[in-house]
Amino acid sequence: MNAKCLRLALMGESLVDEAALAILVEAVLGRSFIQVQPGLRARGWPSVLQILPAVARHLHFNTDADALVVLVDADDTEPHGAHHEVPGYFHPRCRLCQLRAVFRRATRHLPPARGRDRMLRAVGLAVPAAEAWYLCGNDETVGEAAWVAGRVTGRAPYTRRELKARVYGTERPNLAQAVVGATAAARRHARDPGRLEHDFPGFAALATDLRSWQFKLSEAESSCIPA
Repeated sequence: MNAKCLRLALMGESLVDEAALAILVEAVLGRSFIQVQPGLRARGWPSVLQILPAVARHLHFNTDADALVVLVDADDTEPHGAHHEVPGYFHPRCRLCQLRAVFRRATRHLPPARGRDRMLRAVGLAVPAAEAWYLCGNDETVGEAAWVAGRVTGRAPYTRRELKARVYGTERPNLAQAVVGATAAARRHARDPGRLEHDFPGFAALATDLRSWQFKLSEAESSCIPA
């Protein structure tokens, strides 16, 4: 039996999204994992972008994390399109493109550490916010295509506040309410992530990153339980 369990660090704009992200990542990978603390906590998009280099270096040198998984909201910025996946392409207003570039710069010249050459990464972009993912399959008016079409016409199909109200029953949920709503939605998607992947290319990009690890993490057990 392999001795090494999969160890991942998760970073989002809030504890709520990180709780849901853990469920979605496990569903896509088809295996459990041990969660490694990133060392610093982010609160909102600017914070994620600012601390990502420090988090990547901390995880590389001071932990045995195999990879870092990051999730952010697009808000009103550029969604991550299929053409963004062309090698060498970079969109300055796409947050997913930005995070990939920052991670690449932060880790490119790091020497091997903790028994590995480098740490892997996966990035997801919720358009316009994670609450849209949580509504996927339960509200047919919500989807990344609808939001993109609204950007073109200048008439958004819904607001981020409306998304919160639909998920949590209020535009201003407390932490407990938000965690319950987000994780319930994530567990529903975990039974079949295909719909979420189809309706939200920003989730599909995350899933593609995660699946690319299957060959790179051949030493990891398919199931592991924290001690």
